[in-house]
Amino acid sequence: MIKKLQLEVGVIAVNTEYSEYYNLLHIMDQTYASLISVSNKLQAMGDQICGDLTSRQFMTLLAVLHLPEEEATMINIANKLGSTKQNTARVIKSLERKKYISVQPSEKDKRAVNVRLTNLGTDAILKYGSSAKVDFMATVFKDFDKDEVEALWKLLIKLYRFDGEVMDGFEENIQIPQTDIEGEHQLAVERFIKKRNGTLLGHEQ
Repeated sequence: MIKKLQLEVGVIAVNTEYSEYYNLLHIMDQTYASLISVSNKLQAMGDQICGDLTSRQFMTLLAVLHLPEEEATMINIANKLGSTKQNTARVIKSLERKKYISVQPSEKDKRAVNVRLTNLGTDAILKYGSSAKVDFMATVFKDFDKDEVEALWKLLIKLYRFDGEVMDGFEENIQIPQTDIEGEHQLAVERFIKKRNGTLLGHEQ
């Protein structure tokens, strides 16, 4: 009788542990599916605000801008975007056709190429990287406070490291030649404050 009772308790313990892991796997599965859905939705929205540029093309221009001129190779741009070299090469070709970038042989490595922004590409970043980006961010994160946004950012960085690779983000301060970057930042922040406050007041009502 005692042995039978011990066996039954053991079965209950195993089932409980199985249930916990099953629930965890379910949550992970739903989280991954949600990430894909959110990514697709954000990309579709981003495609609507950058003129003839897709959101992926615009991010590629930013990646080029955030890399030293002699290090803006296909592989480095791909690493910056968390993409493959093949996918990045396709985006680079489309940007080159639109005259937003130029592609030249690397002076350091004859097997590689260097990607540079053209004047048209620089103008696109200035145009869509200020007012359009502010409106986009204010809309997407309208229900998030600062702590929530920061926590989400840190969690995404942590998730990126699942294979041991560290995210190469866009935190560097950049200087666009012949532009008043501080003035641009001030105008963007002022626009963001008005948009953010207006959104929050509307949400509270």
